[in-house]
Amino acid sequence: MSEYSSLKNIQDAPLDGMEHLKKDSNFLRGTLVKTMANPITASIPEADGKLMKFHGSYMQDDRDLRNERRQQKLEPAYQFMLRVRLPAGVITPEQWLTMDEVSHKYGNETLRLTTRQTFQMHGILKWNMKKNLQEINAAMMDSIAACGDVNRNVMCNVNPNQSDVHGEVYEYSKQISDHLLPRTTAYHEIWLDEEKVADSKEEVEPIYGETYLPRKFKIGVAVPPSNDIDVFSQDIGYIAIVEDGELQGFNVSVGGGMGMTHGEPDTYPQLGRVIGYVPKEEAVNTAEKLLTIQRDYGNRSNRKNARFKYTIDRYGVEWLTSELNERLGYEIEAARPYEFESNGDEYGWIKGNDGKWHFTLFIENGRIKDEENYQLMTGLREIAKIHTGDFRMTPNQNVVISDITSHKKRQISQLIEDYGLTDGKHYSALRRNSMACVSFPTCGLAMAEAERYLPSLVDKLEVMLEEQGLRDKDIIIRMTGCPNGCARSALGEIGFIGKAPGKYNMYLGASFTGDRLSKLYRENIGEEEILSELEPMIGRFAKERYEGEHFGDFVVRADYVKATTDGTNFHD
Repeated sequence: MSEYSSLKNIQDAPLDGMEHLKKDSNFLRGTLVKTMANPITASIPEADGKLMKFHGSYMQDDRDLRNERRQQKLEPAYQFMLRVRLPAGVITPEQWLTMDEVSHKYGNETLRLTTRQTFQMHGILKWNMKKNLQEINAAMMDSIAACGDVNRNVMCNVNPNQSDVHGEVYEYSKQISDHLLPRTTAYHEIWLDEEKVADSKEEVEPIYGETYLPRKFKIGVAVPPSNDIDVFSQDIGYIAIVEDGELQGFNVSVGGGMGMTHGEPDTYPQLGRVIGYVPKEEAVNTAEKLLTIQRDYGNRSNRKNARFKYTIDRYGVEWLTSELNERLGYEIEAARPYEFESNGDEYGWIKGNDGKWHFTLFIENGRIKDEENYQLMTGLREIAKIHTGDFRMTPNQNVVISDITSHKKRQISQLIEDYGLTDGKHYSALRRNSMACVSFPTCGLAMAEAERYLPSLVDKLEVMLEEQGLRDKDIIIRMTGCPNGCARSALGEIGFIGKAPGKYNMYLGASFTGDRLSKLYRENIGEEEILSELEPMIGRFAKERYEGEHFGDFVVRADYVKATTDGTNFHD
């Protein structure tokens, strides 16, 4: 046993009700078969709703319609959001066309690119869920473990300039994703009509156990110099070490996470901490061992304090490293040198090392839909019909039309022109570096607008930037409708976290490369106050910044906020 094993395990405290629910669920089955067949209501019971997350779906309702339906004495407009599991966000043209088709047959005729490089579909009615999943499965996709107390979609640096290295890193991200999948056959039984396990006692979860993890778990792989996946926001972050053009292995970062709860100072966003280096052959095994440490030591009595970051902060990084070494059977090596320079996307045409082309489209806040003057969804559909490479969803909610042959480049260029698809280069750098969560009307946790509001706020900030000659200066701005952190606002140089309709906490001072958190600057303010605070600040930045200095670094140097390099100081 580890020398730290005498530490009190917090799981000795009374278990949260979710732990009992998971244990009694018969490996995530619950009563979902009966529930989904019930034609009386479009909703499902709370317990099954919690289990649905492990199958990649959340029950929601259209909050814009709540009052109207209440007055009509109708139940809320219940619907489901579905996430697809797509390691590293890579998808074939055929799979793209499937997602387009099912979004029109069963969803709200839009697709949403998430900040974890996958699709979300919204507006799915309960009685269409099974047909939807079966058609997705026929295209070799699934939604297993896209949500829930398990390892979620594994992220990976897009990096089309380093296609050889990216290809190898991508394979490791897929291996990690596949290895850490739940082994229960519940998903296949419930949605795909596969044969049931005759005796549930025969079923085991060799990695997770019958109660899975205390909370969600996130893994991402970055390839310097790009930190587009925000590697320090991950429970496990792998930083690729490339020497002489060859992938050697990964530095290992642990304990990142963006979520918190308003008014509860023992919850906070946290940065991952680099604990060492492992050769690439050990990447999958190391991820498993770290996940099992969280399985065994994570807080199962208080879900708000249950993420891996809190486990590490409770016991210490030294303990974590010792526990990992013991489970691996050897000591991991010291971290190797690396350097990040940015975390955004490279827009427009890029030629890869293998001679193939990549085109990165700017998709504001990740929403793919057709509008009267911008047929984005149709344009991408027509490209998918002739494309022979793949599509890559980026961590910044954009999409790369990737691996385009020289032969196809002219055709795809013509379609891009015909449909007016944009690389966003005519937009301000602020807009190109903006990101927002979905928030209203579908997210039940939303306290304020995000996706529907951030573009109009950026409109007003662009005027200030234009006046100061800063239109092309990269500044990262992010907004979430609640403190769960889906758009990673705590890593925005300017960050907004919703408090109430039209009201936000404003945070400043994160680093451009994702290795410093922001700090609360003003609390519970609306648009007028936001603009009045930022206008003089932007003016000072234009006049007083050092050469090459980023906005987040400037506001720290100018003493607007204190630097926050550890989440335990986030609220100080």
